[in-house]
Amino acid sequence: MSQTEDLRDRALELIRAGIAAADPAAAVRAAMPELVAQGGEWRILALGKAARAMASAALEALPLARALVVTNKGNDAPLARAEILVAGHPVPDAAGKQAAERVETLLRGCRPGQRVLALISGGGSAMLPAPVEGVSLEEKQQVNRLLLGSGADIGQTNLIRQALSRQKGGGWLRLCPVPVTALILSDVPGDDLRVIASGPTVAPIGTIAAAAATARDLGIWARLPPAVQRALKRPEDRPDPPVARNILVGSNAISVAAMIAAGARSGGPPLAGDVEDCARVLVAAARRARPGDALAFGGETTVRLTGDGLGGRNQELALRFARHAELSGLDGRWVFASVGSDGRDGPGEAAGGIVDPGTLPRMRAAGIDPDDALARNNSTPALHAADGLVTTGATGTNVADLAIFLRGAAAPTD
Repeated sequence: MSQTEDLRDRALELIRAGIAAADPAAAVRAAMPELVAQGGEWRILALGKAARAMASAALEALPLARALVVTNKGNDAPLARAEILVAGHPVPDAAGKQAAERVETLLRGCRPGQRVLALISGGGSAMLPAPVEGVSLEEKQQVNRLLLGSGADIGQTNLIRQALSRQKGGGWLRLCPVPVTALILSDVPGDDLRVIASGPTVAPIGTIAAAAATARDLGIWARLPPAVQRALKRPEDRPDPPVARNILVGSNAISVAAMIAAGARSGGPPLAGDVEDCARVLVAAARRARPGDALAFGGETTVRLTGDGLGGRNQELALRFARHAELSGLDGRWVFASVGSDGRDGPGEAAGGIVDPGTLPRMRAAGIDPDDALARNNSTPALHAADGLVTTGATGTNVADLAIFLRGAAAPTD
């Protein structure tokens, strides 16, 4: 095995340590004894990419309870005492709309003396499309596609989603007549509970007027369907939701800490902002690394779509890192990997990308121009040609993205 292969294996080993630390079942188990002690009849509602694993742990602790689970394909294995509904992600679909209606029936049907245990994880925003009156599912899908390609961060995206939804921004609390406790697995930087899965058990991020202003700031207002524009011009019609007990049980920071415990150190800057700007910052941090260093990063970048290629933010970050490393003359042996903790990066099957000094030469030898691939947001085939794709399959969790930079140890001297 070559020294570069050793580095690649070590990078992926550290990322796996971060993903393992985000085990949603373990996080729920740790929180359940206190909830069980409260007594009462619990109804479980789980949403997001980690919904099945979270529901499984909750059902272990509540043997008389049943669960409604809304998740994505790949995380939908059957579960005793649970109804599992599969919904579209990242673009909402008709199955998700039906799941949203099923959720509303459950919440409205709660009786005095019951409690609701909400289990919330990332990805839930797209999975439960419940458009406000006058907006169709097709129009919500169009909004979602515009947001995905606009360069909007997750806070801006979910502010607009909340303004167009019956369930987001505290909607579950407005529907439910009994107390709600939520265990939340965070996939957003800063762990803002209003943003995770668009905050069904917390107050909105901002007003409807603020959502309209954000759409204008992002440059997508003119392309929004007329019905959506009307919905974003309506007076604020969402009463303050009742207060739920919201408990954070897992986060990106916990996973980065696990990578550090496994032998890395903090890389400093987070994965944040535009993917091109982030790549430059990360290469600058890499140039300061010492031989033998392992730098851990976490967060979530944004991508502004300029082409119609196949890729995802982690793959594009890895490819842009390789390009800036080449331009800046990053020397020696090194490896950089960036992976979505949920096991899926963009619409393809890859979880992310891994690059080293030989990545771009291999790519060019295969007849692929890296700059053209970046201009077309076509990182998947480019990385595939250079043995740079990371594939994990669905991990059952979601705490945003994890990245590692490794610099090879200094060569021994006589």
